[in-house]
Amino acid sequence: MFQKRILPNGVRILTEHVPAVRSVAAGIWVATGSRFEKASESGASHFIEHMVFKGTENRTASQIAAEMDAIGGQINAFTTKECTCYYGRVLDTHLGRLADVLCDMYFCSRFDEEDVQNEQGVILEEIGMYDDTPDDLVSERLFATVYKGSSLARPILGKRSTLQNMTGEFLKAYQKSQYLPSNTVVTVSGSFDDREIDALAERFAAMAPGKPRKLVPAAYQPGFVSKKKSTEQNHLCIAYPGLSISDERRYAMQLLSGILGGGMSSRLFQALRERHGLCYSVYTFGSSYQDTGTFSVYTALSGETEDEALRVLCGELRRFREEGVTREELDRNREQAKANVLMSLESTGSRMNRLGRSELTLGRIPEIDEVVARYDGVTREDIAELAQLCLDPAQLSFSAVGKVPSAEVYREKLQKLGF
Repeated sequence: MFQKRILPNGVRILTEHVPAVRSVAAGIWVATGSRFEKASESGASHFIEHMVFKGTENRTASQIAAEMDAIGGQINAFTTKECTCYYGRVLDTHLGRLADVLCDMYFCSRFDEEDVQNEQGVILEEIGMYDDTPDDLVSERLFATVYKGSSLARPILGKRSTLQNMTGEFLKAYQKSQYLPSNTVVTVSGSFDDREIDALAERFAAMAPGKPRKLVPAAYQPGFVSKKKSTEQNHLCIAYPGLSISDERRYAMQLLSGILGGGMSSRLFQALRERHGLCYSVYTFGSSYQDTGTFSVYTALSGETEDEALRVLCGELRRFREEGVTREELDRNREQAKANVLMSLESTGSRMNRLGRSELTLGRIPEIDEVVARYDGVTREDIAELAQLCLDPAQLSFSAVGKVPSAEVYREKLQKLGF
């Protein structure tokens, strides 16, 4: 059972005691990411995430790393389009030290100019790594197309043209403008003493209030894009409109995704790989945000098998939309989803993650029994209704990376297939 405390300045602290474990996971979540950046600020949120590890007023970067290694702890961070998170996991005897390191990074990072210049090079290398990873590149270009004109279209890592203008002073000011009490959620899960939570609350209670940026609405729009790149395989991504992160139909959508392309027993895996041998990898995935979302299909294959693979893939999508799913498919994927939820309870890190994500996106933490009941409540009719809504050929988008033709060629190919 979790507890929620809201400090007078608006910081939310969520805790969950987990019996019979010796570990504890803690996270500081901020409701800011690349989506809240102006075009000239693109990449700032991710840059700040890097910089907090480069040294504080009390610790150097090497001291941060050494202190966590000395207690056998793990510490990390990530940035998404809508949030940033700093988190760690240690034995319960070391929560105080983990909390002190996380708070030091959160409140007292130096943003030294020399460190900024060095880390800028690291991030540019990270961008280069993503550009050399075609499965990442094909989806990044897809999102840039379907959300063109909005901040959701911009990459989380930013661009060379914006990053090179960022100074330590700029990053520190940007952090101050975004890391506000109303944007901050602290989560702790595992074995801990409530006095340690009181100490955390005292530190966050000192944050001065401020006014967060408003979310600028975004909407899915169909589009086609392709990029030539010297790769062994062509990487293809088909997308449709999806659901927002808080949509009540998200449980049905997860089961839809699992049935269509979630694993080795899924329809697309069985059709494209097992029956026809046209690819090694094919799967579906959803990308959900506060007010919009996409549902995508990814595959990688050789140019020789591409046309046949598209024919089979489109045929499966059409059949799924027209015929719906079987009882056996629904029951199998329902049990997989429930097992994933229930088995994640054995990890303090997963529990901490669940608290933070749910509080940021939903403003509440659904009880586990409620989540299981929601999966149990999904019917074949729910899946069929979602398929009709989301898998609309008129709303199809497409991205290709590799030794590929133009986007217009793919548009013509899919039109001939009835899409």
